Amino acid sequence: PNIAIEKNIQHRSFKGFDIEPQDDYLKSRVPVLVNNDVHINLAAPRKSMDDYFFKNSGASEMIFVHEGEGVLKTMYGQLKFAYGDHLIIPRGTTYQLEFVSENNRLLIMESFSPIRFPKKYLSKLGQLMEHSPFCERDIRLPDNLLTHEEEGDFQILVKRDDMIIPYTYANHPFDLIGWDGYHYPFAFSIHDFEPITGRVHQPPPVHQTFEGHNYVTCAFVPRLFDYHPESIPAPYNHSNVDSDEVLYYVDGEFMSRKHVDRGQITLHPIGIAHGPHPGAVEKSIGQKETAELAVMIDTFKPLMITKQALGIEDKNYYLSWI
Repeated sequence: PNIAIEKNIQHRSFKGFDIEPQDDYLKSRVPVLVNNDVHINLAAPRKSMDDYFFKNSGASEMIFVHEGEGVLKTMYGQLKFAYGDHLIIPRGTTYQLEFVSENNRLLIMESFSPIRFPKKYLSKLGQLMEHSPFCERDIRLPDNLLTHEEEGDFQILVKRDDMIIPYTYANHPFDLIGWDGYHYPFAFSIHDFEPITGRVHQPPPVHQTFEGHNYVTCAFVPRLFDYHPESIPAPYNHSNVDSDEVLYYVDGEFMSRKHVDRGQITLHPIGIAHGPHPGAVEKSIGQKETAELAVMIDTFKPLMITKQALGIEDKNYYLSWI
């Protein structure tokens, strides 16, 4: 990442779909917001990874599929993916992405700690409990394990410490006949997230999907609004005291925001008040439900902004509350 702003204290917005598509998957990955815990990237790859493999040895990855479909190939087997999927790839996993078409848009979070299910959803024995917005049946594991016994020159690009180092293997990296353990990729669809609703406005933690060291991720999905007879569905104005708030808009109408585009990213830093845009509160009264889709990443340490991010910034966003 090429850091442009190290200490940000301004609301910002970035037009994610302005990232130019590129043929190569790795070259298409553009870091936009980063700190020592996570790197948030956008990618628009056109081509599948046909002639090399990739291994992130320094970070686990969450790839959110905004547009496109295909197959994630690893030594553990294959995982089909489509619009709305979170692909969780633990660090050290060698993989290839095979896309069906050239129209692909990805939000990629690199986590320098393991990506976990929230502790509040888990029993003492590690099972997802009934109050969780998703359960074990929603988690898709790799299948169709194909044992490749080919010999030759197989290029594996290994990422560590912001460097990519090429290795050449004499054997195909997917030469397993089976596997065991708990370190493997899986998929979870945002469409399988069951929202938690209430009579009055529910706080962001009810939308949580995953967590790691110094961050959480959330999913905003179609849901009923508050059903208290005097409720105001629009969220109240607030100031984050614990985290920088990053919202990635996927689809649908957002009653708290005006002029929201697909792929738009908003950054609301710690300590600065924000909330519904002018007129959004009045407009929300009487609304029964929302059809919004979004992914949120809240980091407990401030995020730095890259030069690449400034190239797609909506520079007047901070004025949108006037």
